[in-house]
Amino acid sequence: MSIKKPSFEEAMNAALYWCNAWEVGELSDEVLADRVADLLVSRNGARGFFVITLASDCPLMDRLPHSLILQLREAGEIVVDLTVRNLAMSSAMALHHQRNQDSKQQEGSERVTARCIDLLRLLEPHQVKQRLEDLLEATKGKGNDQDFLERWGYDNEQKQAIALSIASVTDN
Repeated sequence: MSIKKPSFEEAMNAALYWCNAWEVGELSDEVLADRVADLLVSRNGARGFFVITLASDCPLMDRLPHSLILQLREAGEIVVDLTVRNLAMSSAMALHHQRNQDSKQQEGSERVTARCIDLLRLLEPHQVKQRLEDLLEATKGKGNDQDFLERWGYDNEQKQAIALSIASVTDN
């Protein structure tokens, strides 16, 4: 029997529900991790999970349970890739919001960046290193992620902000 892969919206709704239940103690760390694992089997499921947990007020990414860390590590490449992409986007957008003097949005983007950095430090080191090196190459105008950065229209200063965030992953 195969498990139905959730849509992006279904995954967001499930993640929000589970985060709220976990936060008030109605869902154990282990049950939460098992449910999240069901989302991580598809890109849309993982994207929906990260939209809620990285960008919202849900404190899950600020105090990751060990059982969830294990599930995120086990999901492998999909989690590493989405976390690195979120790191890039939030780093660039923090600068964009700073330029527009929108401190509330800047703070939100900076929180996403910090959560991504913390998560990347917990994931499989070799996968993270390779994925960050690919993104760093793109900030220099080379490699596979160049299209990704161009699609969002990031300028040189935003690319520098992304490179600084990449360096922060290895800083302690």
